[in-house]
Amino acid sequence: MNHRSDWIPLSRSFLLLLSRKRLFGVSFILILSTIGLTWLGYLVTVDFIDSLTVNFMAVQPATESVWGWIKYSGWVAANWLFLVVSRIVAFYFAFLLAYTLATPGYAFLSAAAERIHAGNEFDPDAAFTLRGIVRDILEGVKIALFGLAVTVAALVVNFIPVLGQLAVILLYTYYSALMFIDYPASRRRWSLGKKIDWMRVHGGSTFRIGFLPALISMIPLLNIFAIALLFPVLTVHATLNFSSIELAKKVAVKSAA
Repeated sequence: MNHRSDWIPLSRSFLLLLSRKRLFGVSFILILSTIGLTWLGYLVTVDFIDSLTVNFMAVQPATESVWGWIKYSGWVAANWLFLVVSRIVAFYFAFLLAYTLATPGYAFLSAAAERIHAGNEFDPDAAFTLRGIVRDILEGVKIALFGLAVTVAALVVNFIPVLGQLAVILLYTYYSALMFIDYPASRRRWSLGKKIDWMRVHGGSTFRIGFLPALISMIPLLNIFAIALLFPVLTVHATLNFSSIELAKKVAVKSAA
């Protein structure tokens, strides 16, 4: 097999998933569980946010004067902006919960896809030890906390016209890429710092991995179902490209030796 680090398109990843019964079966189960967990978490989070802001949003400015109409227009705009941003934040909180609970299934899917792609060059998983399990859990917590920090930062910069919205897209793009890269990287027991460093070195590939899921996540309501349906193939897609890059490095090292 040719292990150049050429970009593997999403269509090829999708065909691989469909052609392997095990990959397809695991993906189907993960889709159902991700939709259910994300929807439940989304409803709970939205109810909580709305309960905190209901009094503020219910106070409508008087429109008996020109200044009143100006304030009313600002109030309407603020309501719509808050509605959009709060739903995006609620989705990410909910999806982080679903992502954390479904991680073992996606890790299995990622490893299976990489095993098929790498063939004889597939590196066995790190030894299954208590210390390794604890380290994996801690790394998962780090990524979840990192995600919360990204969400808060996105909420703040979103109020900056134009540049703020572009910053939000970039933040979610690279964080989305981190979530997908985490599966093959964690199998190698990489630290969060090493994963972020890999993303920095391979910035172009990282952007291509994270851009589509970031855009999908910003579509209100539909994002829950769309990202759940696509998450398995996006996991396989990220894994194949990550594996391709790492295999190319291995080949380069052997050639230089």
